[in-house]
Amino acid sequence: MAAPNPFDQQAQIPGVKHIIAVSSGKGGVGKSTVSSHLALALSKKYKVGLLDADIYGPSLPRMLGCLKQKPAITPEQKLIPIERYGIKIMSIGFLIDEAAAVVWRGPMLFKAMDQFLRDVQWGELDFLIVDLPPGTGDVQLSLAQKVPLAGAVIVSTPQNISLIDVKKAVDMFQRLQIPLLGVVENMSYMINPVNQERIQLFPKGELDSYFDSLKVPKLGEVPFNSQVGLGCEAGIPVIESFPQSAEAQEFMQIANKLAAQFTKSNLN
Repeated sequence: MAAPNPFDQQAQIPGVKHIIAVSSGKGGVGKSTVSSHLALALSKKYKVGLLDADIYGPSLPRMLGCLKQKPAITPEQKLIPIERYGIKIMSIGFLIDEAAAVVWRGPMLFKAMDQFLRDVQWGELDFLIVDLPPGTGDVQLSLAQKVPLAGAVIVSTPQNISLIDVKKAVDMFQRLQIPLLGVVENMSYMINPVNQERIQLFPKGELDSYFDSLKVPKLGEVPFNSQVGLGCEAGIPVIESFPQSAEAQEFMQIANKLAAQFTKSNLN
């Protein structure tokens, strides 16, 4: 008798139109920063939810200034996501102490992912952005098995050291037959505040030629600015505090390019 196909358990989340995973091959490239700002940018036109799937290292509650909040529970035992800046947010960080380690094996991760997808009252959403942990492990596989993904966005810094691990994430999504919606090059460059000269913080690698060969679009290049990091630390993202900044405007353009890949009929 043939073993059951784990992807047969895929099921839509009622009311959620498009689920988009944001992934990176490695940590430290600003994936959670991109995830949160992408969700905020999309929320200016659409109904958006944001799921922090980084079970071992949840950072979105602090980045979005809602670390001390706790989700309420409906009579049907559904978690009510925290609402902040016009988006609905769920994270393990709302349920455990920030300093507490999550020491779980695979089965516990599968169960947690199932609860965050099925036992949260997401309501009607145009987009659910899922901030994945770095790498290609249990959480990524669990998400792919449980819900049909509209696609994935890859986050990378410019250098080849980052690209090495990005290729592994791309290989994972290709094996799982999940469309690649585009790549965001984060910390792409820095503008010298004295003379407005463009400074290359990281050596420019082969990121562009690699994704060109796959016919995967570059959604944008986000410049490095300490104000972005300070905003995340303070829980006031730059897209809210400085909407006219180059960084905020770049995130808006990235969101517009991403949303344009979905038909208007699917978003209305």
